[in-house]
Amino acid sequence: MDISVELTFSPLQDDFEEHIINFIKKLRASGLMVLENPLSTQVYGDYDQVMSVLKSDIKEAFELMDKGLLFMKIVKSDRSEYEPFF
Repeated sequence: MDISVELTFSPLQDDFEEHIINFIKKLRASGLMVLENPLSTQVYGDYDQVMSVLKSDIKEAFELMDKGLLFMKIVKSDRSEYEPFF
């Protein structure tokens, strides 16, 4: 089963940029399809593979910072080819 996940990672501390960059670099190295924009990062792929990567990467990111939050939306389908029709 394919899924699409939108992530917004927000470390709540002064050195937030470093944490976001490291998190995105780990996602890129996973082999999953990763697309980024200024507000969020999207990850696409097989449910088990995506969730396995996210589970370990999110845990590591949280362990490396004092405070933070992560918003995550999951869609049951691969939306990587979506283009607006309007």
